[in-house]
Amino acid sequence: MRIVKAIFKILILSAACLAAAAAVKSAKTQEKTMNPFDLSQASSWNPLTPEEELVIVKRGTEAPFSGKYDRHFQAGAYVCRRCGAALYRSEDKFDAGCGWPAFDQQVPRAVMRKPDRDGHRTEILCANCNGHLGHVFVGEKLTDTDTRHCVNSVSMDFVPEKDFERRFGTAVFAGGCFWGVEFFLQQAQGVVRAESGYTGGRTESPTYEQVCSGRTGHIEAVKVIFDPKRTTFEALAKLFFEIHDPTQVDRQGPDVGEQYRSAIFYKDADQKKAAEKLVGQLQTKGLKVATRLEPLGAFWPAEANHQDYYFRKGTLPYCHQRVKRFD
Repeated sequence: MRIVKAIFKILILSAACLAAAAAVKSAKTQEKTMNPFDLSQASSWNPLTPEEELVIVKRGTEAPFSGKYDRHFQAGAYVCRRCGAALYRSEDKFDAGCGWPAFDQQVPRAVMRKPDRDGHRTEILCANCNGHLGHVFVGEKLTDTDTRHCVNSVSMDFVPEKDFERRFGTAVFAGGCFWGVEFFLQQAQGVVRAESGYTGGRTESPTYEQVCSGRTGHIEAVKVIFDPKRTTFEALAKLFFEIHDPTQVDRQGPDVGEQYRSAIFYKDADQKKAAEKLVGQLQTKGLKVATRLEPLGAFWPAEANHQDYYFRKGTLPYCHQRVKRFD
């Protein structure tokens, strides 16, 4: 009986060792896959003060209620202090009363998570440079997302909204009802903001009713502010061509009218060239692309009830869905 118990104990210990080894291997694999950044970019990173290095590099924590962004609620975006990649938007910041800046959402795929070394918490890091940001907590029911990114102020810099177009990239796309176009684009990697609005016409500060009348020349469009460190205009344009049917003229699904035409409003020669390249690829595949390429003019933001429409409604687009069109 003692022999049987001894054998059983050895088997249990062996299983435990194998499980531990598998866990270590899994953790290493996960850490490897969660660190896609290119270290060659390190030469362009910002120099850090000793305090910043203690937090960002050595995974330290600043004292609570001491950070400059704890009670900071100016309109804009928060970027990584080390590499400058966009991390959070001011509209996702809230007062958690915890002593550190708190956010309930991130710029899409800007922040990665991994188990903390303490074995209990979940660490959050900049997906672009792997710099330590803080920790993420769920289940506190503080906001609708039930998520709190608890971030050290020294891990971030702030870009005021007025400087967005100087610091980030801008792209404007139109492909039918702006609700659906906005829904897909605002979830794309590197998109800081996607805003529904009107462009391409004559009337200043048009209303939704005026645009729908067909007498303004404007069409429903989406203005995208994106982080060039995390995405490109071409990547966003590819997504645009895949979330609507670029062969339809003055319509998209059940929505019919000139305000629903497909168009890319290019900001410069590089954007025009990238758009022409993608149109050519689709034409090579046999698609009769109706998408117009036009220079970007004035963009008029749509009314508040047209912003974040599907997220507020909790539903999915009825006339937009992604269809792979590129290899």
